[in-house]
This record gives sequence, structure tokens and C-alpha cells, in this order.
Amino acid sequence: MPDPAAESSVDADAELWRRAVLGDRAAFGELFERHVQAVWNHAYRLTGSWAQAEDLTSTTFLTAWRKRSEVTLVRASALPWLFTVAGNLARTERRGAGRRLRLLSRVPAPSAVGDHAESVAERLDGEVRLRKLGAALRKLPKAQRQAVELCLLGELPIADAAQLLGVEEVTVRSRISRARARLRVILEETS
Repeated sequence: MPDPAAESSVDADAELWRRAVLGDRAAFGELFERHVQAVWNHAYRLTGSWAQAEDLTSTTFLTAWRKRSEVTLVRASALPWLFTVAGNLARTERRGAGRRLRLLSRVPAPSAVGDHAESVAERLDGEVRLRKLGAALRKLPKAQRQAVELCLLGELPIADAAQLLGVEEVTVRSRISRARARLRVILEETS
């Protein structure tokens, strides 16, 4: 036996929708109040998220308002159409989220931003090491110091340094080798 209350509710949906199509905002508001909880529950079951269910519910009713003149009610009830819209919106959102995730997986991860304190500390450590090296270089004999300054610090080829210093290449190599050994000793002593 049909439920008379359900039939009058469905008939009321049809009448409210007809009035909403004519621009009656109060009638649409009544439809909203009548079905918002059912649409939200449906959206929640589709998404499993309260926030997404709220977004889907509001978008569903916004779509209903915009398309109110195009809608054909099912057995004079707005609920089946509202559920369909909510389902379509949920699938569209899921597909969009999947596309965004795939896009993000193609984007290279941003390089980590260095801590400013670390860069300052490194720079200060570098300056301290450079001062120590400068002090150690000043302790080298002049010939060794010139070879190191030209070839190791100035990155000149050994042949060019030899020509500039007026010595053989083998002499420059020897001076650099002796200077390295002496620098190791000097720097170990100051550490």
C-alpha cells in the first residue's frame, strides 16, 4: 500500500520545482532544506570525507539552481536527479585529483632550500680555512710559494708557470710537491 505522506512529499517536490523554475527562490530554498541532508549523506558515502561531501552538496544545489529549467524530475521527485548530479561531480573530482597527482609525479621535486645559518657557518669556516692556508703559504720558501700560487691557486698550466718563473717544468712540479708536503705539516700543527 503506498504511503500517502511520501506521495504528498513527492507532489510537493514537483510543485516546488515548478515554482523554482519560474524563479521562486523561496521554493528552491524549501527544496534545499528538504533534500540537503540526503544529498550530503550520499556525497559522504561517495567520498568518505566530510569536507568533500559539503563541497559536493553545495555544488550539487548550485548546479540544480542553474539548470532548474532543464531538469526532468523522476516520478515527480528531485532527489534522484540530485543524487545523479552529486555522483557525477564526485567522479569528476576524483578524475581531476588523479590527473593532478599524475602531473605532480612528472614535476621534479624542488631542491631543498639550504638553511641560511648553515650557509653562513660554511662561509665562516671557509674564511677561517682560507686564512689558515694563507698563513701557511706565507711560511713556505719563496720559490715554493710562487709555484703554488701560480699553479694551484691561479690554475696556470705548469708549462706557463715554468716559463714565467724562468725554470724547467720539472722544477715547478718538484716545488709544488715539496710545498704540498710542507703545507700538510704546517696545517696539522695549527689544527
